[in-house]
Amino acid sequence: MKKLVLVVLLILAMTPRAFAAPGTEAADKALIEKAKAEGKVTFLANITAIEPILAAFEKKYGIQVEYTRISTTQFLPTILAEHAAGKLTADVLQAPRPVLDLLKERGVLASYRSPAAAGYPRWTNRDGKIQSFGIESAALIYNKERVKAAEVPKTYQDLANPRWKGQIVMADPASHPTTISWLVGLRENVIQSDAKWRKFLKGLAANSPMFVASFGSTPAPIESGEKLIGISMPKYIITRAQAPLDWARVSQPLLGSPRGMAITARALHPNAARLFMDYWLGKEAMKILAEQVGEYVLTPGIYPPIAGIDKAKVIPIRELTDDEIQKRGAEFKKIFATP
Repeated sequence: MKKLVLVVLLILAMTPRAFAAPGTEAADKALIEKAKAEGKVTFLANITAIEPILAAFEKKYGIQVEYTRISTTQFLPTILAEHAAGKLTADVLQAPRPVLDLLKERGVLASYRSPAAAGYPRWTNRDGKIQSFGIESAALIYNKERVKAAEVPKTYQDLANPRWKGQIVMADPASHPTTISWLVGLRENVIQSDAKWRKFLKGLAANSPMFVASFGSTPAPIESGEKLIGISMPKYIITRAQAPLDWARVSQPLLGSPRGMAITARALHPNAARLFMDYWLGKEAMKILAEQVGEYVLTPGIYPPIAGIDKAKVIPIRELTDDEIQKRGAEFKKIFATP
């Protein structure tokens, strides 16, 4: 009898999936079947160049993804207006974490903890609604054909050097939430003195940067040579592989807002939404996101193919409240309007 018990215990130890908790495998199959019955999932996001992930999901499950891209500056007003009118058709939302936090406060988001995120850092999902999967890190991107190696900035503060007057492009610091958060993040994580931080801001403003609506608009003028350098995202080195772009390996950490995603409270395709979120957070999709889109993801050991990015220290910046974003935006508007 003892031998029989030992044999049974050995089998259990060697084949855990066969004796897993009831319903785990069945639940996965059930979710897939329900998602397929719904037929599609609608995805509203501010991230770009993600078509390879959507194609892989559709191929794997046969479920259509309706994807709409919307800029960060338009994200909140668009979603809130549609939600208030009962016309929000998006099942899954993706945006910088601070934006999703504001939507959560207004009841737009549903509760969901994806099993695919079980190995993610604990800070990536504190509320059971928003799941962070990457960091929208910003860096100094420059035209490597027109900027000499000796001229490449070694610190963020070097961007205030008069050498760059009229040669900088950046998202508007008065209205672009991610840029506002990034500038505040510099103060809280890099430039410890408020006086030195304000000196940097005034120096940057004195260089008369070109303002654009979002990060997505920053690479083009650098690529064309209209501008030489900008506050942008390293991912464009991948998505614009033919462009003469590189990033400044400054001595300070890369900073960025956590990229988050969540399911809407009134999702029309709730099962397809859960399945899509599970797939997105899995290693297969994160590998595509890093290697083909150039995103910095939070899956351990996966990096975008950007020289030096695996050695960089990347820090998620603090999530600003809506009031803070408005207050800081108004402050930056004054600073950059009167350099």
